Amino acid sequence: MSEYVTHRDALPEAALEALRGTLLSSRFVARSPLMGTFQSSRGFALIFTEAGRPTLEERFPFLRDYLARVLEPTGWRGLLPWRERLFGPKPERRAPNAFYVNLLLLEAGRGVGRHIDATLQEPSGVPGATPEHVSVLYLSVPEGAKGGALVLSRERLSVGEVHPRPGLLVHFRGDLTHEVRPFTGGGDNALRASLVCEQYAFAPEALARLPAFRIQSKAGFAAYLEDHRARGG
Repeated sequence: MSEYVTHRDALPEAALEALRGTLLSSRFVARSPLMGTFQSSRGFALIFTEAGRPTLEERFPFLRDYLARVLEPTGWRGLLPWRERLFGPKPERRAPNAFYVNLLLLEAGRGVGRHIDATLQEPSGVPGATPEHVSVLYLSVPEGAKGGALVLSRERLSVGEVHPRPGLLVHFRGDLTHEVRPFTGGGDNALRASLVCEQYAFAPEALARLPAFRIQSKAGFAAYLEDHRARGG
Protein backbone atom coordinates (compact mmCIF):
# COMPACT_ATOMS: atom_id res chain seq x y z
CA MET A 1 0.00 0.00 0.00
CA SER A 2 1.53 3.30 -1.10
CA GLU A 3 1.31 6.52 0.87
CA TYR A 4 1.09 8.57 -2.33
CA VAL A 5 1.04 8.20 -6.10
CA THR A 6 1.91 10.72 -8.80
CA HIS A 7 0.93 11.21 -12.45
CA ARG A 8 2.83 13.48 -14.81
CA ASP A 9 0.99 15.54 -17.44
CA ALA A 10 -2.40 14.72 -15.90
CA LEU A 11 -4.12 17.14 -18.29
CA PRO A 12 -3.17 18.12 -21.83
CA GLU A 13 -1.09 21.29 -21.89
CA ALA A 14 -3.82 23.37 -23.56
CA ALA A 15 -6.43 22.20 -21.04
CA LEU A 16 -4.10 22.94 -18.12
CA GLU A 17 -3.34 26.42 -19.44
CA ALA A 18 -7.05 27.18 -19.91
CA LEU A 19 -7.88 25.90 -16.42
CA ARG A 20 -5.08 27.94 -14.86
CA GLY A 21 -6.06 31.13 -16.66
CA THR A 22 -9.74 30.84 -15.79
CA LEU A 23 -9.13 30.09 -12.12
CA LEU A 24 -6.53 32.77 -11.53
CA SER A 25 -8.73 35.41 -13.13
CA SER A 26 -11.83 34.36 -11.20
CA ARG A 27 -13.75 37.06 -9.36
CA PHE A 28 -13.82 34.74 -6.33
CA VAL A 29 -10.05 34.83 -5.73
CA ALA A 30 -9.31 36.56 -2.43
CA ARG A 31 -7.71 35.80 0.92
CA SER A 32 -8.05 32.07 1.57
CA PRO A 33 -11.30 30.98 3.26
CA LEU A 34 -9.21 28.52 5.29
CA MET A 35 -7.73 29.47 8.64
CA GLY A 36 -4.63 28.45 10.58
CA THR A 37 -1.62 27.59 8.46
CA PHE A 38 -3.37 28.83 5.29
CA GLN A 39 -3.61 32.46 6.39
CA SER A 40 -0.76 33.56 4.12
CA SER A 41 -2.39 32.05 1.02
CA ARG A 42 -5.05 33.22 -1.41
CA GLY A 43 -7.74 31.47 -3.42
CA PHE A 44 -11.30 30.23 -2.99
CA ALA A 45 -12.99 26.89 -2.39
CA LEU A 46 -15.93 24.72 -3.41
CA ILE A 47 -17.83 22.21 -1.30
CA PHE A 48 -19.91 19.64 -3.15
CA THR A 49 -21.29 16.13 -2.90
CA GLU A 50 -21.63 13.55 -5.65
CA ALA A 51 -25.27 14.63 -5.96
CA GLY A 52 -24.20 18.27 -6.29
CA ARG A 53 -21.51 17.65 -8.90
CA PRO A 54 -23.84 18.38 -11.88
CA THR A 55 -24.67 21.77 -10.35
CA LEU A 56 -20.99 22.58 -9.88
CA GLU A 57 -20.16 21.59 -13.45
CA GLU A 58 -23.04 23.71 -14.74
CA ARG A 59 -21.77 26.74 -12.81
CA PHE A 60 -18.09 26.08 -13.56
CA PRO A 61 -17.95 24.07 -16.81
CA PHE A 62 -14.17 24.63 -17.08
CA LEU A 63 -13.76 22.22 -14.12
CA ARG A 64 -15.30 19.20 -15.88
CA ASP A 65 -12.06 17.79 -17.29
CA TYR A 66 -10.25 18.43 -14.01
CA LEU A 67 -12.91 16.62 -11.98
CA ALA A 68 -13.07 13.71 -14.42
CA ARG A 69 -9.32 13.24 -14.05
CA VAL A 70 -8.96 13.80 -10.32
CA LEU A 71 -12.01 11.78 -9.24
CA GLU A 72 -11.23 8.82 -11.53
CA PRO A 73 -10.74 5.80 -9.21
CA THR A 74 -8.00 4.23 -11.31
CA GLY A 75 -5.83 7.28 -10.59
CA TRP A 76 -5.68 6.64 -6.85
CA ARG A 77 -6.06 2.85 -6.69
CA GLY A 78 -2.37 2.59 -5.80
CA LEU A 79 -3.33 3.89 -2.35
CA LEU A 80 -5.43 0.77 -1.68
CA PRO A 81 -4.08 -2.38 -0.01
CA TRP A 82 -2.63 -4.76 -2.60
CA ARG A 83 -5.47 -7.28 -2.20
CA GLU A 84 -8.00 -4.62 -3.08
CA ARG A 85 -5.92 -3.49 -6.03
CA LEU A 86 -5.96 -7.06 -7.36
CA PHE A 87 -9.49 -8.14 -6.50
CA GLY A 88 -11.37 -4.87 -6.14
CA PRO A 89 -12.32 -2.78 -3.11
CA LYS A 90 -14.00 -4.45 -0.15
CA PRO A 91 -17.82 -4.20 -0.20
CA GLU A 92 -17.81 -2.08 2.95
CA ARG A 93 -15.42 0.50 1.45
CA ARG A 94 -17.41 3.55 0.40
CA ALA A 95 -16.36 5.47 -2.66
CA PRO A 96 -15.67 9.18 -2.07
CA ASN A 97 -18.96 11.09 -2.08
CA ALA A 98 -18.12 14.52 -0.65
CA PHE A 99 -15.41 16.89 -1.80
CA TYR A 100 -13.63 20.11 -0.88
CA VAL A 101 -11.78 21.77 -3.77
CA ASN A 102 -9.42 24.58 -2.84
CA LEU A 103 -7.50 26.88 -5.17
CA LEU A 104 -4.22 27.47 -3.34
CA LEU A 105 -2.10 30.46 -4.39
CA LEU A 106 1.23 31.12 -2.67
CA GLU A 107 3.69 33.96 -3.19
CA ALA A 108 7.45 33.61 -2.84
CA GLY A 109 8.48 33.11 0.77
CA ARG A 110 5.03 31.83 1.74
CA GLY A 111 4.24 28.26 2.71
CA VAL A 112 1.65 26.17 4.52
CA GLY A 113 2.54 24.70 7.90
CA ARG A 114 2.16 21.09 9.02
CA HIS A 115 -1.44 19.92 9.18
CA ILE A 116 -3.88 17.13 8.37
CA ASP A 117 -6.79 18.03 6.11
CA ALA A 118 -10.14 17.81 7.88
CA THR A 119 -12.12 20.66 6.33
CA LEU A 120 -15.44 18.80 6.21
CA GLN A 121 -15.16 17.42 9.74
CA GLU A 122 -17.22 20.18 11.34
CA PRO A 123 -19.99 20.53 8.73
CA SER A 124 -20.39 16.75 8.49
CA GLY A 125 -20.66 16.38 12.26
CA VAL A 126 -18.19 13.47 12.23
CA PRO A 127 -15.48 13.91 14.89
CA GLY A 128 -12.03 13.11 13.55
CA ALA A 129 -13.18 12.83 9.93
CA THR A 130 -10.34 13.01 7.43
CA PRO A 131 -10.40 12.48 3.66
CA GLU A 132 -9.94 9.07 2.13
CA HIS A 133 -7.28 10.78 0.09
CA VAL A 134 -6.22 14.23 -1.08
CA SER A 135 -5.47 15.10 -4.70
CA VAL A 136 -3.25 18.00 -5.77
CA LEU A 137 -2.92 19.22 -9.35
CA TYR A 138 -0.15 21.77 -9.89
CA LEU A 139 -1.33 24.55 -12.18
CA SER A 140 1.76 26.73 -12.27
CA VAL A 141 5.24 26.93 -10.77
CA PRO A 142 7.28 30.11 -11.35
CA GLU A 143 10.16 29.62 -13.77
CA GLY A 144 13.45 29.59 -11.91
CA ALA A 145 11.79 29.11 -8.51
CA LYS A 146 13.51 26.93 -5.91
CA GLY A 147 11.80 25.00 -3.13
CA GLY A 148 8.04 24.77 -2.70
CA ALA A 149 7.96 21.01 -2.10
CA LEU A 150 4.98 19.17 -0.63
CA VAL A 151 6.35 17.22 2.35
CA LEU A 152 4.34 14.18 3.50
CA SER A 153 4.75 12.66 6.97
CA ARG A 154 3.28 9.98 9.19
CA GLU A 155 3.85 10.37 12.92
CA ARG A 156 6.63 12.88 12.15
CA LEU A 157 8.44 10.41 9.94
CA SER A 158 8.80 11.68 6.38
CA VAL A 159 7.24 9.38 3.79
CA GLY A 160 8.09 11.50 0.77
CA GLU A 161 8.53 14.87 -0.89
CA VAL A 162 6.74 15.95 -4.04
CA HIS A 163 8.44 18.67 -6.06
CA PRO A 164 5.86 20.69 -7.97
CA ARG A 165 5.78 21.04 -11.72
CA PRO A 166 2.87 22.16 -13.92
CA GLY A 167 0.56 19.30 -14.82
CA LEU A 168 1.76 16.99 -12.05
CA LEU A 169 -1.05 15.27 -10.12
CA VAL A 170 -0.44 13.66 -6.74
CA HIS A 171 -2.88 11.60 -4.67
CA PHE A 172 -1.92 11.00 -1.04
CA ARG A 173 -3.59 9.30 1.89
CA GLY A 174 -5.87 11.66 3.80
CA ASP A 175 -4.49 10.84 7.24
CA LEU A 176 -0.98 12.04 6.38
CA THR A 177 0.45 15.16 7.94
CA HIS A 178 1.75 17.48 5.24
CA GLU A 179 3.19 20.91 4.65
CA VAL A 180 4.14 23.13 1.72
CA ARG A 181 7.58 24.64 1.95
CA PRO A 182 8.10 28.21 0.73
CA PHE A 183 9.75 28.79 -2.62
CA THR A 184 12.24 31.48 -3.52
CA GLY A 185 12.93 33.26 -6.79
CA GLY A 186 10.69 33.26 -9.81
CA GLY A 187 10.55 37.00 -10.42
CA ASP A 188 8.13 39.71 -9.31
CA ASN A 189 4.55 38.70 -8.46
CA ALA A 190 5.40 35.03 -8.97
CA LEU A 191 2.70 32.60 -7.83
CA ARG A 192 2.70 28.88 -7.13
CA ALA A 193 -0.82 27.69 -7.99
CA SER A 194 -2.38 24.34 -7.23
CA LEU A 195 -5.89 22.91 -7.07
CA VAL A 196 -6.43 20.68 -4.04
CA CYS A 197 -9.30 18.20 -3.72
CA GLU A 198 -10.06 16.55 -0.38
CA GLN A 199 -12.09 13.40 -1.10
CA TYR A 200 -14.29 12.05 1.72
CA ALA A 201 -16.47 8.95 2.06
CA PHE A 202 -19.32 9.65 4.47
CA ALA A 203 -22.21 7.54 5.72
CA PRO A 204 -25.66 8.75 4.54
CA GLU A 205 -26.55 10.61 7.76
CA ALA A 206 -23.30 12.64 7.68
CA LEU A 207 -23.59 13.25 3.94
CA ALA A 208 -27.08 14.69 4.46
CA ARG A 209 -25.61 17.44 6.68
CA LEU A 210 -23.42 18.79 3.88
CA PRO A 211 -24.52 21.25 1.20
CA ALA A 212 -24.86 19.68 -2.23
CA PHE A 213 -22.89 22.64 -3.60
CA ARG A 214 -21.44 25.78 -2.03
CA ILE A 215 -18.85 28.40 -2.93
CA GLN A 216 -16.49 29.60 -0.19
CA SER A 217 -14.85 32.93 -0.94
CA LYS A 218 -13.83 36.03 0.98
CA ALA A 219 -14.11 38.17 -2.14
CA GLY A 220 -17.29 39.77 -0.79
CA PHE A 221 -20.89 40.04 -1.92
CA ALA A 222 -19.93 41.93 -5.10
CA ALA A 223 -18.19 38.84 -6.48
CA TYR A 224 -21.30 36.71 -5.98
CA LEU A 225 -23.47 39.43 -7.54
CA GLU A 226 -21.18 39.68 -10.58
CA ASP A 227 -21.24 35.91 -10.96
CA HIS A 228 -25.04 35.93 -10.80
CA ARG A 229 -25.23 38.64 -13.48
CA ALA A 230 -22.72 36.85 -15.70
CA ARG A 231 -24.94 33.77 -15.65
CA GLY A 232 -27.92 35.87 -16.74
CA GLY A 233 -29.55 35.99 -13.32
